[in-house]
Amino acid sequence: MLTLIWLLPMIAAVVLMLMPKEQLRLIKGISIGTAFITLVISIIAYFKYDVVQGGFQFVETFSWIPALGISYKLGADGITVPMLLLTGLIIFAGTLMSSTLEDFREKEFFVLLLVLVAGVYGVFVALDLFLLLVFYELAVLPMYILIAVWGSTRKEYSAMKLTLYLLGGSAFSLVGIIAMYWAGGKHTFDMVQLATANFSREFQVFFFLPIFVGFSVLAGLWPFHTWSPDGHVAAPTAVSMLHAGVLMKLGAYAALRVGVFLLPQGAQVWLPWIVLLTVVNVVYGAFVAMSQRDMKYMVGFSSVSHMGLVTMGIATMNSIGMSGAVYQMFSHGVMTGLMFAVVGQIYKRAHTRDMPSLGGLLQKTPWMGIAFIICALTSMGLPGFSGFIAEFQIFVGTWSAYPILAAIAALGIIITAAYLLRVVYQVFFGSLKVEFEHLTDSKPIERLAMGLLVAALIIFGLLPTTMVNMINSGVAPVIARLTTGS
Repeated sequence: MLTLIWLLPMIAAVVLMLMPKEQLRLIKGISIGTAFITLVISIIAYFKYDVVQGGFQFVETFSWIPALGISYKLGADGITVPMLLLTGLIIFAGTLMSSTLEDFREKEFFVLLLVLVAGVYGVFVALDLFLLLVFYELAVLPMYILIAVWGSTRKEYSAMKLTLYLLGGSAFSLVGIIAMYWAGGKHTFDMVQLATANFSREFQVFFFLPIFVGFSVLAGLWPFHTWSPDGHVAAPTAVSMLHAGVLMKLGAYAALRVGVFLLPQGAQVWLPWIVLLTVVNVVYGAFVAMSQRDMKYMVGFSSVSHMGLVTMGIATMNSIGMSGAVYQMFSHGVMTGLMFAVVGQIYKRAHTRDMPSLGGLLQKTPWMGIAFIICALTSMGLPGFSGFIAEFQIFVGTWSAYPILAAIAALGIIITAAYLLRVVYQVFFGSLKVEFEHLTDSKPIERLAMGLLVAALIIFGLLPTTMVNMINSGVAPVIARLTTGS
């Protein structure tokens, strides 16, 4: 099952490359169908995962390059499975949104989109560090072409900046991973075996930082976050959805899975300092988002702020904070994917993202308006939506570990409410300007994409128990290692 979830998009990408570009309807149909199948597989994995048993399940393994200790090993635990569901939701919604793509080179666009999502799925299910790095690069590199070719607003600059930042971060992580391979005495990249390796405290303290921060660059950790808003703005709609909805979660996931889980003594030393950076993420990102006129830049800096909550939850080193961090990864991924879907539709129809220039759009685009308002309520942490469950856990966990920092970070919630309510008023309420009277609402296929994401925000806001229990089962081994230091 786990092999299928990443291999199917790769097979579909190869099939698309062999097809004539004139068969556009079939190309889009194959892309949407493949995304739907991977969503179904992720849903099956979600309901088949045994929370009581816990640990890694659906494990697939065989020796790949035994001379180097490299194996093809896949597995999913209570942290992985929600990320698979998130990826399935976002890629299916993204391909639906891209079905209205009418620019140029559509075939190549869908090929790269499927390769990117194959890499994303691969990172989440890989239990071998070498395999994880292969998938990690596979997820990052197509972003350059997707933004540089199909993007807008300084697209070449943004694509290059994104690529250099992310490859630079992964290079630091690679150094730490190679060091673990030699220092563990096992000469293996198998994460399950490395968890039993006897790394010295000095080794863990020295190499935790490059691994955690290297991966956290992709999570938008301040001050290495500046690539993210530029990348968001320049990317086409579906790529923005994947970028903010899933790709940034890869960084947080890898930092937790590799850094915190494998090097717990290093985490004990460094996370109390890294949490200071995460508080800057939360408050600074919210303030900068409030000062934006461009809707995409507003959402981009909002993502920086909300991803700060994720890393802050990880840095609490307690179960409730860390569980909230993983829940926030899911909630924020769905919410921000939906938000970029709405912004992309507005820009396509109004040809502007300047918020003061818009107004009264709810009269012409009620589907978009309602979807954006639900995103805003989720982002503000309103009860009844998934964001409340995530942020409540994070702040309870942070208060337990760092009460003063929790109080400072709470400013981010107030600021977030302020700028999102202002955006909702500026863009969707008030009088409709003459130049926007021709606007049309979302097409049926776009409504399907938005409805799917809205449903996820509400369902997991009202019925969080299943996912919370699942995440707790995945977080428990990490907390146990942080508690004992081994």
